[in-house]
Amino acid sequence: MSRHPPVKWAQRSDSLYITIELPDAQDVKLKLEPEGKFYFSATAGADKIPYEVDIDLYDKVDVNESKASVTSRSICYLVKKAENKWWDRLLKQGGKPPVFLKVDWDKWVDEDEEPDNKVGADMDFGDFDFSKLNMGDGQGLGDFAPGRDDDYESESDSEEIPEQASTGHESGTKPTEEGEPSGAPDAKV
Repeated sequence: MSRHPPVKWAQRSDSLYITIELPDAQDVKLKLEPEGKFYFSATAGADKIPYEVDIDLYDKVDVNESKASVTSRSICYLVKKAENKWWDRLLKQGGKPPVFLKVDWDKWVDEDEEPDNKVGADMDFGDFDFSKLNMGDGQGLGDFAPGRDDDYESESDSEEIPEQASTGHESGTKPTEEGEPSGAPDAKV
């Protein structure tokens, strides 16, 4: 009987990343069908233990544009989706996914964080001239104008505070029962 190797996955709108973590895999067989059927088999270890993954992906894929890479640590498969859209899940059947299947958080990108999905990227502004909006020329900002690097210091910050008589604890803080300052200011009644 075959075992299931750990499988990680992540997606973009146009592709899937499927990583099978199986060090020193031998006799690797990968099969991907346009309907979304994904099959993997290999042996690993000194005992040549057989491993197998047979899953039905959520939707159709483009077999000709998909690529695989077999390394000494893992098998990575870049699967191109037939349609550029986000899938609700990896597998066709709903419910709880198999225990060997995990999300690859190192490769995961949320749908709204994908670079191509920026707001306004597909908007046509025609001949609209944004420079006439007078936004951000820096005039009228005074001390906050661009290029002013010195720290802003108010007059009250620069006044000297007279020293109080030493009471054996930090100025302006109450001692706790153990004699340590509590960090709370002294209450004036």
